[in-house]
Amino acid sequence: MTKVAIITGAGKGIGKAIASQLVTDGFQVAIADMDYASAVATADELANARAYRVNVADHDAVFQLVDQVVRDFGQLDVMINNAGITKEILLEDMAGDDFQALFDVNVKGVLFGIQAAAAQFKRQGSHGKIINAASIGAYSVAEKHSGYSATKFAVRSLTQGAAKELGADQITVNAYCPGYVETPMMNAILQNYAEQNGTTVEEEIARGSQRIALRRPEKPEDVAQVVSFLASEKADYITGQAIVADGGVIYK
Repeated sequence: MTKVAIITGAGKGIGKAIASQLVTDGFQVAIADMDYASAVATADELANARAYRVNVADHDAVFQLVDQVVRDFGQLDVMINNAGITKEILLEDMAGDDFQALFDVNVKGVLFGIQAAAAQFKRQGSHGKIINAASIGAYSVAEKHSGYSATKFAVRSLTQGAAKELGADQITVNAYCPGYVETPMMNAILQNYAEQNGTTVEEEIARGSQRIALRRPEKPEDVAQVVSFLASEKADYITGQAIVADGGVIYK
C-alpha cells in the first residue's frame, strides 16, 4: 500500500524539497502551508500530491489538517513538522511579541503536529513516524538568533519526550538539524548581512562556506535525503534523535 506523508511548510524551500523526494520514494504527499498559493504551485509540480492551507500555530487547524488528509488519502504514515520562521534580533532588543511569534510557529506547530499525528496513528493501530524540523541552532546559538535557537532547543526536547512516550505504540519521533541551507529564508538573512557589511550576497555565501568543512552551502535536497531516510523502514529502530546534517559546521 502506498504510504502517505504530511509535510508542513512545504510550499517552498526545504519543505518543497522534502515533498519532491518523498514523491520520488513512492509516497503520496500532502503539501501543507500557510501560503496556500505556494502549496498549490508545489503540488501542481508533483505527482500524487495535494495542497492544503494550515496555520501550524492553530491547534484545531492542525488536527483538521490530519483529518482531511486521512479522508482524502485514506491513512497517514509519516508526519513531517517542517514549518518554521526565524527572526534576526539581538536578545536585548527582542520584544515579547517577537519571542512569542517564534514559539507559536516553531514549537507549538511541532507540538500540535506530534499530538495530531500520534492520535491518528493510534486510531489506525499502525506504526507511524513523526519527523520534526530542528536546526544546528538546536545545539549551538548564533548571535542575533537566540530566540530562534531557543525554539529549536525546545524541538529537541519535544522530540525526545515524544519518543519516550510513544515508543510503546511503535511510533518513532526524530528531528533533523540542517545548517546553512540555500532557501528564501536564508537568502533574506544573507541580504541583510550584505547590506550591513557593504558586500554582496555571493560574497557572504563564499565567506560563510569557509566555516563549512565541505566548503559549500547546504541545498534543500541535502536535507530532504536525511528526511527520506528517517521516513523509510531503514530508520525503524531510530527514535528520539536530532540528526545534524550541516556539511561539517558543528560536531555533536
